[in-house]
Amino acid sequence: MSAVGPALHHDAPHESAVGHVTGRARYVDDLPEPPGLLHAVLVTAPMARGRALVVDAVGAGGAEGVVAVLTAADIPGDPYIGPIVHDEPLLALDQIGYHGQPVAVVLAEGRELARRAAEQVVVRAEPLEPVLGIEQGIAAGRFHTAPHTITRGDVEAALAGAHLLITGEVQTPAQDHFYLETQCALAIPGEGGSLEIWSSTQHPTEVQRATAGALRLPQAAVSCRVPRMGGGFGGKESQATQPAVLAALGARHTGRPVKLWLDRSEDMRITGKRHPFLGRYRAGFDADGRLLGLEVQLYSDGGWTADLSGPVMDRALFHLDNAYHVPALRFSGRVVQTDLPSNTAFRGFGGPQGIYVVEDALERAASRLGLPPEAVRRRNYYGDAPRDQTPYGQRVPGPPIAAMHDRLVRTAGLSRRRGAIAAANAVSRHTKRGLGLVPVKFGISFTASLLNQAGALVLVYADGTVQLNHGGTEMGQGLHTKVRAVCADVLGVPVDTIRVMDTSTDKIPNTSATAASSGSDLNGAAVAEAARRIRERMVPIAASLLGLDEGTSPTFRGGEVYGEGRSISFAEVANACWVQQIPLSATGFYRTPGIAYDPQQGRGTPFFYFAWGIALVEVEVLGLTGEHRIQRVDILHDVGNSLIPNIDVGQIEGAFVQGVGWLTGEEVIHGDDGRCLTHGPSTYKVPSVGDVPLQMRIELLDQPAEADTIGRSKAVGEPPFVLGIAVISALRDAIGAFGEAEAEAEVELALPATPEAILRAVEAQRAR
Repeated sequence: MSAVGPALHHDAPHESAVGHVTGRARYVDDLPEPPGLLHAVLVTAPMARGRALVVDAVGAGGAEGVVAVLTAADIPGDPYIGPIVHDEPLLALDQIGYHGQPVAVVLAEGRELARRAAEQVVVRAEPLEPVLGIEQGIAAGRFHTAPHTITRGDVEAALAGAHLLITGEVQTPAQDHFYLETQCALAIPGEGGSLEIWSSTQHPTEVQRATAGALRLPQAAVSCRVPRMGGGFGGKESQATQPAVLAALGARHTGRPVKLWLDRSEDMRITGKRHPFLGRYRAGFDADGRLLGLEVQLYSDGGWTADLSGPVMDRALFHLDNAYHVPALRFSGRVVQTDLPSNTAFRGFGGPQGIYVVEDALERAASRLGLPPEAVRRRNYYGDAPRDQTPYGQRVPGPPIAAMHDRLVRTAGLSRRRGAIAAANAVSRHTKRGLGLVPVKFGISFTASLLNQAGALVLVYADGTVQLNHGGTEMGQGLHTKVRAVCADVLGVPVDTIRVMDTSTDKIPNTSATAASSGSDLNGAAVAEAARRIRERMVPIAASLLGLDEGTSPTFRGGEVYGEGRSISFAEVANACWVQQIPLSATGFYRTPGIAYDPQQGRGTPFFYFAWGIALVEVEVLGLTGEHRIQRVDILHDVGNSLIPNIDVGQIEGAFVQGVGWLTGEEVIHGDDGRCLTHGPSTYKVPSVGDVPLQMRIELLDQPAEADTIGRSKAVGEPPFVLGIAVISALRDAIGAFGEAEAEAEVELALPATPEAILRAVEAQRAR
């Protein structure tokens, strides 16, 4: 037995770390190919919008190695899928909704054979003029949702009485998920019409449910398994369903196993992105920069079907306040329908898009009032009552953000560095530096209360080893590492005696997606409940083996069971339980309490708690080219009593850099015909090593969660993504330094802030 330390609240290696770095970790495409495997390739639409669709597969049907070409007519059951609104055809029916929409699937003995055959399928339709942007969609009156509105106080009076009134418009861009492992599924037919599907999905139950509907099968006949994912970021919450169901359709049709794998170009052309948003606002401030009233109208580009766009808009509205108390407000949001791939969940789930609006308003207020942006932010933070109520009426208990702000300002040396940067900028003609400070308040929970549930199954064997099953999926974020530590802590065993099994719907039914930053909260609590049940059954047996007095309970710790100065191994107790016919398997279940929201009233409690963070970023801009470099980042983040601190630090690092990519380098471009032009790393630029901050200083706030969460920890997956906005604040600060000191300092910077956009902003400042 290895040396044992505490399982929780200490650094630990990622449970798959060795597999990742040695290449032994298996993903769906790495699984051994079953005998008779067929490969599936999608035939996609050559236009953005069309009607009277005709698919001519005669040429492909007779091609070498082709077994079948399937269209919507070959779907025996429901031809539609959709996580909320049932509006997305698995394969195009009588019309085309976007350029790249799957219209047929070719099954062949090899992938290259299937690809060549797919090129021979002819797709014809009467072309229609596409709608390719938010403003076009608004003008055409095309919407997926009715307006969702949240109000408080008399916003018109607040704006009318303001010392400073700002009218602004913000456009935040799309972003591709660019997970390392693209969409992939393997479907294997079994006995009695059953199907086993291996899928790279964040939502195994959604795959199971959609497959059962499309193939007219009971859900019990379909099992969906997830070994691990090479990244997801929300892009595999709903959009892994289509390739999985199409692979299952092929398996059902041919009676043979079918694999469907999208290469990078296919994945980027077919799947949706982070929602682009348009925000129009009016913000009123007093002379000291205090926000008095805020009116915001949000629009998002949902693409051609609803997907998760409604809830994404809801979360954007819930986060328009960010970390600031807004006395009077009117927030309204609506999802626009366009002829593009359906946009979908992405880390932050609309929260970053909403937060950017209020941050833009505060930046502009600081500029026009001649105040430091961090001072304006500090004056508007949530605080004690009555400044502790969100726009939707949820109380914010003991907001720590003001204290976090003061702490970071002090530890990062903000005042000293501002002076040094001003002096350096004064003598530097072509390079300027800037600082930006941005906070985050992020609500944790699925805002749809029914999704806040999780199950687990724990099995203890007679040799003392453990198998752990739960409903969450591992996509590199360390969920398995955390729940394994939770199980080890409850049972008092070393983590290396616990094997985390593949996530599977035949072990854990009716799972929610691993999303909303709630994977550890939900699944960790369910695992703890299952492990506690087993430990409670073991206690009397252990007490008897140790000869303890009646009423004395043994202690389970480090693979041993202790009592009154004596100890025996956990394995001995497990074996004794087996001999005495004590059950050593148990299920656990958890549901988040108190989540409720009324969209008609715009009031409720959509979140169990809030996670907080704050970042100070320093950048340097080269005025000759518009290139920039992040010199230093200081982050103070609230993760409660961290379950595994180094895992949380890794999440903060990754989320921050991904947020920077969204706002600076990653530019999604569609042509006038709706074709995705940025469908590979040659044209779509994700952050590389040169984009990572030269210095990155991360500190975890040493404060347990106020909510009754697992281990008093807090979620960390999505909140730090928002802190990437601090880079835009810093860039504006640096760009402003290219103008004359007495000139208006307000900087117009388009997003994403690519070198071209930065250079245009620099030239505009110089022209002042």
